[in-house]
Amino acid sequence: MHCWVDGQDATAINLQNRGLAYGDGLFETIAVRGGRASLLDGHLARLALGCKRLAIDADLALVGDEIQRFACQLGDGVAKLILTRGDSQRGYAPAAGVAPRRILQGAPLPSYPAEHAEHGVRLFPCQTRLGEQPLLAGLKHLNRLEQVLARAEWQDGEHAEGLMRDGQGRVVEGVYSNLFMVSAGVLVTADLSRCGVAGVMRGALLEHAPGMGMPTQVRDIAFEELQQADEVFVCNSVYGVWPVRAVGALNWSPGPLTRKLQAVARTLLDT
Repeated sequence: MHCWVDGQDATAINLQNRGLAYGDGLFETIAVRGGRASLLDGHLARLALGCKRLAIDADLALVGDEIQRFACQLGDGVAKLILTRGDSQRGYAPAAGVAPRRILQGAPLPSYPAEHAEHGVRLFPCQTRLGEQPLLAGLKHLNRLEQVLARAEWQDGEHAEGLMRDGQGRVVEGVYSNLFMVSAGVLVTADLSRCGVAGVMRGALLEHAPGMGMPTQVRDIAFEELQQADEVFVCNSVYGVWPVRAVGALNWSPGPLTRKLQAVARTLLDT
């Protein structure tokens, strides 16, 4: 795995790094094709929001430049950016003047089965619930233990993703994806003001859908509503869009709006 720390080749980080000690930081997972970082503007916009909320004083222009240079070296793969508050002494309070650390890791593009995109995937109904914290909602922060616990709930090859809900049982997202449903021609995704990750591909699809004649709604989704949905799909900024064919006893077929947005996602990732 090729790695940079603060723009330089590296194989280690300082053990006093606050990302390691407290999960004090943010990350972005970026598809790289032909030496180009896909959806980079969206990733940097979410990173900027996270830095503002967490009061991390990072040079985002420098971060963007490093990502592009790293992507050029990587060629094809996945670039993971980890931005931490930096190195500090023991204790929750950071030292005065602590400087953020920029960690970039390169990995091969995952080899997902073609049938995931063609025929759809089955979601595992996770029992792990997402806790509500509006200050962190929407951000891709380093505290991902809820997703770790949820992903440990299944080990079979039958399920490609999991469905995550909040403490009230509302549908929120996948373990590493965002979820949409289509109901009477309306594209619906969960309100993420209490919990969840506002995915970059989610944002891109919400932006493109109205111009394609698809009205959108961002709101709470009761689990029971999935039973009435015409189409369901999940998305992220690495694989694009996967139709959902089942969650537990609920079943769907890939629908026309899912296919249209799947083509949009493919274009966004390839250009």
